[in-house]
Amino acid sequence: MAETAAETHDGPEQEESRRDFLLISTIAVGAAGTAIAAWPFIHMMNPSRDVLALSSTEVDLEPIEEGQSITIVWRGKPVFIRKRTAKEIAAAKADDASQMKDPEADSKRVKKPEWLIMVGICTHLGCIPLGQKASDPKGEFGGWFCPCHGSHYDTSGRIRKGPAPKNLAIPPYAFLDDSNIRIG
Repeated sequence: MAETAAETHDGPEQEESRRDFLLISTIAVGAAGTAIAAWPFIHMMNPSRDVLALSSTEVDLEPIEEGQSITIVWRGKPVFIRKRTAKEIAAAKADDASQMKDPEADSKRVKKPEWLIMVGICTHLGCIPLGQKASDPKGEFGGWFCPCHGSHYDTSGRIRKGPAPKNLAIPPYAFLDDSNIRIG
């Protein structure tokens, strides 16, 4: 009795399927090994804990009286927090219809009308505008004034006069309760 090719050894189809299995297995193990070896390098690029801690800050608003401003630091930038008076809120809302370089309604710049929170950096050349202290010049519109090049901001931090192209920036913030906010 003569043995056929199928009885004596595996056929070409079985050899190809074994070869495919070995190839796929080798690739899978190699990919897993590469991922495991690369993870420490990828993880090393994440920000450190001290950097993450600076990404947000909480502020207690309770001690701030009406008409008072404070300056805090967030991500190395000054942030102006002002508890506006009814007169300042009314002036800001009335100015909504005024001609501006960077038109923006007061209601879009604040979450609660009495609290104005903005980054205190002039959008012209990065100076810090005056107007936080009671003795500082407030500019022609009662808000902030950048003496370096003469930019005037209103009681909502909108550019009204001078070379600055944009309003003072509003940072991302949320009210945690009635007297606490988180910036960032």
